[in-house]
Amino acid sequence: MALGHRLRDRAFPEPEREEHVPLLIAGGGVAGLSAGWRLREAGYHDFRLIELERQPGGNARGWRNAVSAYPLGAHYLPIPNQEARGLRHMLRQFGIIIGDRNGKPVYDPLQLCADLQERLLWQGKWQEGLVPKTGLSVKDKADLVAFDRAMADFSRRRDAQGRPAFAIPIAYSAQDADLLALDRISFAQWLDERGWTSPVLRAHVRYACRDDYGTEPAEVSAWAGIHYFASRRGFTADGAGDNELTWPEGNGRLTRLMAERLGNRILTGQVAFRAQADKAGAAVDVFNAAQGTSVRYRADAVILAMPHFIASRLLGEKPDPAHSYAPWLVANVTVDRVPAGKGSGLAWDNVSASSASLGYVVATHQSASREGPTVLTWYLALSDMSPIYGRRLLVERSDAEWRRMVRDDLLGMNPDLDGAIRSIDLWKWGHAMIRPTPGFLWRVVPAQRAAIRPPFFRAHSDMSGLSLFEEAHYQGMAAAEAALSSLGHAHETLL
Repeated sequence: MALGHRLRDRAFPEPEREEHVPLLIAGGGVAGLSAGWRLREAGYHDFRLIELERQPGGNARGWRNAVSAYPLGAHYLPIPNQEARGLRHMLRQFGIIIGDRNGKPVYDPLQLCADLQERLLWQGKWQEGLVPKTGLSVKDKADLVAFDRAMADFSRRRDAQGRPAFAIPIAYSAQDADLLALDRISFAQWLDERGWTSPVLRAHVRYACRDDYGTEPAEVSAWAGIHYFASRRGFTADGAGDNELTWPEGNGRLTRLMAERLGNRILTGQVAFRAQADKAGAAVDVFNAAQGTSVRYRADAVILAMPHFIASRLLGEKPDPAHSYAPWLVANVTVDRVPAGKGSGLAWDNVSASSASLGYVVATHQSASREGPTVLTWYLALSDMSPIYGRRLLVERSDAEWRRMVRDDLLGMNPDLDGAIRSIDLWKWGHAMIRPTPGFLWRVVPAQRAAIRPPFFRAHSDMSGLSLFEEAHYQGMAAAEAALSSLGHAHETLL
């Protein structure tokens, strides 16, 4: 955090020397690693990737302790849609897709989420799934049925060219006028207009918006809200299209595999703090945190694989206030025994209907043995306050107080863990993900893409407007292919 705030304050020494690299990737999150992976797939090797953190991976990074590996952020990848061609190519290469049947991919069953996938603590008892099944009023049942029917209709809808109304990546989505109009209102307003006021439905919708966007339904674009429910059409031969790919370290598994492909082209602890075009291409000034010195990279092409608010600072531009970012707290809680509770048995994802948190994921759920100690990854989106206040709270509230809050919330869900908590490790994400507020996806994002000019290319999920692995991967590939074209390197597209 201190290093990142130095970027905000531009507190770096001027470069002492220069180096030339034909192509520089600044940023080692999912988009930057995907760009590097795509360059390697195209047979292009003369590039370097620099990353601020000690470990690449962005908000998909993982860590481990003596008990298990665990995620610091994103913890799963849904089975990709048919339109995610480049992503499937990578998953096949990594041994996650292991074959084909009837023209559809077959996934390694050991890398699919094991049963039970989800459970909800509802009225004092755990039940399978995340939508309550008992104690529902007539209004609850009617609204839930009507909502599910509407989402199914959106999922089936295609435009005149055969494009789905809601695709992943969203670049393949239909752009009919009535669909794009959904981006101009909030998801809460869209629900209000239909009279779907059931508190059970609204609670489930709120969970979904906070889970994927870190944002309340009243501040999420209706297009983005519907996308959450209507976009997933997992393309698979084994009928597991609604399943997820997950690992103890979460999506850290995928970022590690991509990073291994890049080898020593990755330099960590490097902070790009200034970038400008010149006659020869671009100059990027980079601070080496370990050495305390700066270097100027001369490059023919530069992929800025970073959020808008950072890229704009590098380029000397004023950040667009339409870009706002959700703050999160993630806690990895090591416990001596797995949680229990009344009703359904332990699931991979465990959520309480009465908690302000988003529940916890069990790191060892994929293992053959589910007894003994484990790590519970607990998530809290600070969505019920302004993002600026949420970031301030993350910093100003003491770690001891955060740990008490995590412990109390976890024990509220699972009193059986009393006395079993070994440690609570905190990870604070001040700018965890872009917030798809009304007007952002189909007004702001297209304008920012149109403004990109060589020698700079942008690669980040900000360029889609949804902070999803698939979007970051697509934007990384797109930037890499655009850079390859500018450098005259022949390649066949994976987009």
